[in-house]
Amino acid sequence: MAAAVGLSQKVRHFSTSLVRPASKLVQPPIQVYGLEGRYATALYSAASKQKKLDQIEKELSRVSALIRDPKLSGVVMNPHVKGTVKQKVVNDALVKEKLSPITVNFVNVLAENGRLRYTPGVISAFGKMMSAYRGEVLCSVTTAQPLDDASLTELKTALNGFLAKGEILKLEVKTDPSILGGMIVSIGDKYVDMSTKSKVQKLTKIMKEAV
Repeated sequence: MAAAVGLSQKVRHFSTSLVRPASKLVQPPIQVYGLEGRYATALYSAASKQKKLDQIEKELSRVSALIRDPKLSGVVMNPHVKGTVKQKVVNDALVKEKLSPITVNFVNVLAENGRLRYTPGVISAFGKMMSAYRGEVLCSVTTAQPLDDASLTELKTALNGFLAKGEILKLEVKTDPSILGGMIVSIGDKYVDMSTKSKVQKLTKIMKEAV
């Protein structure tokens, strides 16, 4: 419990330390839970107060690319490397990229708290907040085989019918042969499994219960 309270205080300090006088967190349009969500909320608040949300989102793409670099990730993701070494390596990389103080402080706080391995998750959480900020509704569709253009257009038309006025569809289409057929749709907080695999599993369950 004490550790959780300490983390919350550090995250809150990160947000308020960038803006004087210190004020309450600016809440994002959607709430993302977990450690990644708390750090992302603090970052969103700090960026919002300085009216730099779009800039920070772009800079986080560069941070994401840095973290994926084999040389840097080999240090950051290695549990045997001392925290102080990780901090210096990451800080040097950020300074070289000439990123804003908000982004640099954000990554430095992660480094100081030994949370650098959570950076991709925090960036992902921030991305969800920014999508909501722009009125985008995230939708993921998984099919067994790639959709042709006609089917994709029909799918987009159907999904747009679920959106409220002013909302924008942000569609991600994936393929997974293991679902056999049909599709799995996740839009906003709704999840619908219409895959052949799911139907087969339900049928198998019914048949077993009938025996």
